[in-house]
Amino acid sequence: MKFSLSWLREHLDFTASVEDVCKRLNEIGLEVEGVDNPAQRLSGFRTAKILEATRHPDADRLQVCRVAAGEGFEEVQVVCGAPNARTGLNVIFAPPGTYVPGLDITIKKGKIRGQASGGMLCSLRELGIGEESDGIAELPETAPLGQAYAAYADLDDPVIEIAITPNRGDALGIRGIARDLAAAGLGTLRAWAVEPITASDDAPLSWKIDHAGCTQVAGRVIRGVKNGPSPEWLRKRLEAVGVKPISALVDVTNYLAYDIGRPLHVFDLAKLSGDTLSVTHAARETFTGLDDGEYVLGTEDMVIADDAGVQSLAGLIGGKASGVDENTVDVFVESALFDAVRIALTGRRLAIHTDARQRFERGVDQALVRPGLDAATNLIVQLCGGTPGAVVEAGAEPNWGREATLRFERLVALGGVDIAPDAAVQSLVGLGFEIVQRDDARVTFRVPSWRNDIAMPCENLAFRDGLDDAKKAALTESVQRIEPECDLLEEVLRLYGLDNVQPQALPQASMVPAPAVNGLQARKALLRRVCAARGLMETVGFSFVAYDDAVLFGDAPEALRLLNPIATDLDQLRATPLINLGRALGRNVARGLAVSGDGALFELGPVFDAAGQQTVLAGIRGGLSARMPGQKAQEPSVWDVKADLVAVLAALGVPDASLSVTADAPSFYHPGRSGQVRQGPKLVLGRFGELHPAVVKALGLSGSIVAFEVLLDHIPQPKMKRKAAPTLSVLQPVRRDFSFLAGPDVEAQAVLRAARNAERKLIQDVRLFDVFEGGSLPEGYRSLGVEVILQPQTESLTDTQIEAVSQAVEAAVEKATGATLRR
Repeated sequence: MKFSLSWLREHLDFTASVEDVCKRLNEIGLEVEGVDNPAQRLSGFRTAKILEATRHPDADRLQVCRVAAGEGFEEVQVVCGAPNARTGLNVIFAPPGTYVPGLDITIKKGKIRGQASGGMLCSLRELGIGEESDGIAELPETAPLGQAYAAYADLDDPVIEIAITPNRGDALGIRGIARDLAAAGLGTLRAWAVEPITASDDAPLSWKIDHAGCTQVAGRVIRGVKNGPSPEWLRKRLEAVGVKPISALVDVTNYLAYDIGRPLHVFDLAKLSGDTLSVTHAARETFTGLDDGEYVLGTEDMVIADDAGVQSLAGLIGGKASGVDENTVDVFVESALFDAVRIALTGRRLAIHTDARQRFERGVDQALVRPGLDAATNLIVQLCGGTPGAVVEAGAEPNWGREATLRFERLVALGGVDIAPDAAVQSLVGLGFEIVQRDDARVTFRVPSWRNDIAMPCENLAFRDGLDDAKKAALTESVQRIEPECDLLEEVLRLYGLDNVQPQALPQASMVPAPAVNGLQARKALLRRVCAARGLMETVGFSFVAYDDAVLFGDAPEALRLLNPIATDLDQLRATPLINLGRALGRNVARGLAVSGDGALFELGPVFDAAGQQTVLAGIRGGLSARMPGQKAQEPSVWDVKADLVAVLAALGVPDASLSVTADAPSFYHPGRSGQVRQGPKLVLGRFGELHPAVVKALGLSGSIVAFEVLLDHIPQPKMKRKAAPTLSVLQPVRRDFSFLAGPDVEAQAVLRAARNAERKLIQDVRLFDVFEGGSLPEGYRSLGVEVILQPQTESLTDTQIEAVSQAVEAAVEKATGATLRR
């Protein structure tokens, strides 16, 4: 929001300097973003006179001018290329050393085509304050010589720019800023009232509201206007805040938007059809705005329409078809109150950024519809003439009256500042709050119409969802009582000066800081480190996949189909991250990237099924291993991904001894080279194996593609208890190897489990190190090589003790599985 100091004086009587104004604005929360003082920027430019202008002897388009710049300046020679430079013309002169903002240069003495030039004669564009021109600026004959041009042109008027927070729609009008400064003790707020209007009964149009987003709308016709350029004072004010003057009728609406924060619109009456204007829903149609933009409207958009169609996009931008121009004679002025949320949504969807949108979406003064219309009428009649007609309107001024109560003890308890009750009350009265009731402990105010952010209704509090009716009612009552008081307290502290409020440290709940991440976040970070350490590279994929890919990796139920996908090939929620990983691996292979051990990827993310959402860690390996001297490059095997899965489970605290593997992996795995890892007979923790050859082919891959999945939601979080220090033995472990002859139905894990349970006190670990088939073994039988590690605790083991354990292992395995020791 920009405003000039002279414009601020129209609403505020003050003597403070621009520096003091900026300091006070910062103190009351209206942060100053910048100050532009044209007088400082144009300090080197002077008024001057061309005493003589003659053609340059060596250039037809240049003239050699003898220039007088008034008292204190000798006559200087300036070479000028402007076609309008002539003898006797009063001009703007830039002596050497002057910075020219429009050209971004600093003037120096020099020679142009052999002729000395001691300065520059300037156009307004070169000063950065005017439009493109064909020559230098021409000043009146009465212009004094040698005067600073900024002072002569009355440009000594600093422009202040402030940042506006979303709740301060009232500060988008200069009067609102003046009111804040006056309440903060900087100056006195001037009275503002609309002069009475003598109007005829002329009312050629009526209003109809057919949209819930419009509460009140009013308008009147003004006949016999003469549109043209605005007077200089109006043009200067608009230019100062960055608004380009267009014509008097348009400039009036822009002026009042900045002056009192009231958006308005002017229609050319001759371009409207019928006798009714409707605030209604748009059809699916195209609308051309005043900016020549083509906007495709939807039924959710709010428009002002006549019999011929849409004439204005309500609260955002007028239509080109009914816009005023130099031929306009009769106008219809509109002033309305539109819903902030609807304006914001339409403006965001159509990418329309206007002053009207900025004000409506932050909330305008709800009692200013009729006064704003009258203010515009007076100004139009003053500048353009004409005869105003009767006001026609629809809807009614909303019941904006609200009350808020402030307890004085909260100034210290909540605000941390000991402000006297009388001072607090006086500051709020200065902002327009009216006292309803006061006693020694509290004061109740009536909130003014322009402060939509104070004591807002809370019928639609989103955070009440999921609560029963009693809790909702209690919460609503609490918010309605506490929030308005906090709003008042904020206003008091703001006017007291935010810099005067001393920071207070929050109470320290514990000397030990709370953890920065929760258990789930820490678990995910751990798993990412484990996978990265095993050579897998992380990917992040969409939770959406193509329907055909979802079918490839199992079922693709209709319940998981997207009705409005972001892309045609992302129309199904995924059941496994392996879909994304398989496609990523395929792209890498196609580009030659999945070689030398680089074809290993993993992803940690959500998957979906009929029961809902869960989190899965998945990995995939393909390509060839790195080539080494004396070693061939190899494809990944099932054992690689099983090792990945076991490492992940170990990091999560799942002991390897509690796991079992069953050959019932999903159908997208190879039926004979895959399995599911279980804990107990029912709980599935993960799966691993080669992908089915049909899946590999559909992905555009070849060779051995292996993968694993860990179902993280099936693994409980570890209990938060301190672990005892491990008991470490100083004695050397003893290793013994066994070779068991196992039948076709004997699983290796059953052999390992039986061996482990043979002697729990001494057996530390049991590992499978060899599987042999064929040779002299019976058909269907396997030889399982098992390493048993014995760890003594108090004394070294004797041969007798070792032999006893060995016999126990042999007996336990034979009893549990039928496997016998090979002799």
